[in-house]
Amino acid sequence: MSDLRTLNSTDWGHGTDLATRNRVLRNTYWLLALSMLPTVLGAWLGVSTGITQSLSGGVGLVVFLGGAFAFMFAIEKTKNSAAGVPVLLAFTFFMGLMLSRMIAMVLGFKNGADLVMTAFAGTAGVFFVMASLATVVKRDLSGMGKWLFVGAMVLMVGGIINVFVGSTAGMMVLSTLAIGIFSAFLLYDIKRILDGGETNYISATLALYLSVFNIFQSLLALLGIMGGDRE
Repeated sequence: MSDLRTLNSTDWGHGTDLATRNRVLRNTYWLLALSMLPTVLGAWLGVSTGITQSLSGGVGLVVFLGGAFAFMFAIEKTKNSAAGVPVLLAFTFFMGLMLSRMIAMVLGFKNGADLVMTAFAGTAGVFFVMASLATVVKRDLSGMGKWLFVGAMVLMVGGIINVFVGSTAGMMVLSTLAIGIFSAFLLYDIKRILDGGETNYISATLALYLSVFNIFQSLLALLGIMGGDRE
C-alpha cells in the first residue's frame, strides 16, 4: 500500500477570487496530465529492465518510503519556485518506477495487458466522477479532511504490516478500502481548490496525483488477485 497523503495539509481556506480558483484548477489538471508521462516512462523502464524486481519485502518498503517522502519534502520546499515542476515530475517518474514491479507481475498473467488497461480505465472513471461531483456539491467538505487523514494513516500502517505478513486477503481488504478513501480524497481536494482552499497548483497536483496513484495501484492489485489468468 502506498499511502503518502500524510504530508499534505488539510487546512481549508477561502478568500481567493473565482478567476484565481479557475486558474489553479486549470493549471493543476494540466500538470496532473503531464505528470502521467514520466510515470508511464518510469513504469516502462522498470518493467523492461527489471531493475525493481529485487526491491521486495522490507528493502523495497524502505526504498519506496524513503525516496517518496524525500521527494515530497523537496516538492513542498520548491513549490513556489521554478524548480517545483521539475521536482514534481521527477517524483512521478520515481513513483512509476516503484509501480513497475506490480505491473510486471500483472503482465505475467495471460490477460495481464487487459487488466492494466481495465485498472487505468477504472481510475479515469473514478476521477471523472469525483471531479464532476465536486462541481455540484454545495456543502463545505472541510470536515472530511481529518477523517480522511486518519483513514490514510490506518491504510499506511496496515500496508506496512501486510508487506511482512503477505496476506492475500489482507491485500484485498486494504486495496478495497484504499479505493474508497482515495476516491473521497479526490472529491475533497478538488472541492478544496474550487472553494479557494488551495492556491498553489503544484501542491494541488501532488495531492491529486497521490490519490490517482493509489486508486490505480489498488485496482490493479484487486484485478490481479481476482481476475489474473495463469493459463
